[in-house]
Amino acid sequence: MMPAGGQESSSSSRRSLPCPSKNGNADWMSALHPRLWDIPLHHLAIPGSHDTMTYSLNRRCPISHTESPLLQLLARVLPCVTQPAVLKWSVTQVLTVTEQLDAGVRYLDLRIAHMPDGSEKNLHFVHMMYTAVLVEDTLTEISEWLESHPQEVVILACRNFEGMTQDLHEYLVTCIKNIFGDMLCPRGEVPTLRQLWARGQQVLLSYEDAASVSRHRELWPGVPYWWGDQVKPEKLICYLEHMKSCGRPDGVFVAGINLTENLQYILAHPSQSLRKLTLRGLPRLGAWVREQSPGPGPRCANIIAGDFIGADTFVSDVIRLNEKLLDC
Repeated sequence: MMPAGGQESSSSSRRSLPCPSKNGNADWMSALHPRLWDIPLHHLAIPGSHDTMTYSLNRRCPISHTESPLLQLLARVLPCVTQPAVLKWSVTQVLTVTEQLDAGVRYLDLRIAHMPDGSEKNLHFVHMMYTAVLVEDTLTEISEWLESHPQEVVILACRNFEGMTQDLHEYLVTCIKNIFGDMLCPRGEVPTLRQLWARGQQVLLSYEDAASVSRHRELWPGVPYWWGDQVKPEKLICYLEHMKSCGRPDGVFVAGINLTENLQYILAHPSQSLRKLTLRGLPRLGAWVREQSPGPGPRCANIIAGDFIGADTFVSDVIRLNEKLLDC
């Protein structure tokens, strides 16, 4: 998918979004009403970020090898045009991972890849482009944040795994164990906050490679993600309502309120970007979020993940949904 024209860097997007108050929701889990400490995580409302690591993309980042051959050719022949154009449809976040955690995000969507021409063990993140940021460094940053917030719990979704061999999976899982250690909650029944605090555990790690999950009890199966693949908020909401009518998954799951462009839309809107598309849809999507309720019911929400965290009240709106559980 290749738009032409207009340039928009992640740094310019970053300047145009309001900065969240420092540590505003950094400890929201421990600040919940004590009655909510005994509710399993999959019955709480939890804010998440879609394609968490795209804030680190820039115009020098290489195009993913899974993109079309035409796009890769254009990137080699006309990089000054191609890279900025791809960038503005690749970036979904402008806050760093630490800033997202400070803002209250507790589900991180980590799409991991090994570049074909990269060094043997260096793993990167990917969304149309490869990040310069390394996976091991980011996991360490998350671990350090958790050490400073011992009663906060995160759900890390490791997925995509572009270019990953089984040896690289084993390498990554070893890194995960070394970095998080006893913070990892082994798979089993979805725990409550009180249970996790008693065990000193802070990380549920979802891993979308069944072979690796079968070998390591520290890994949880991939978290289901309701992805509507829609460019219009109204159609995305129709999709999400349809999924709710089918009944929620048994465990942790994600409802994505992220809009998705298609080639037809890109070609018809050459001056647009994913950021502009998202910000325009936030009022309608935000209203839908505020209508949701967490809990065990078949139509109840759990994790709700969005793009451009910090652009509105999304994170606080999701956290506030947990107050509805006190009325039950």
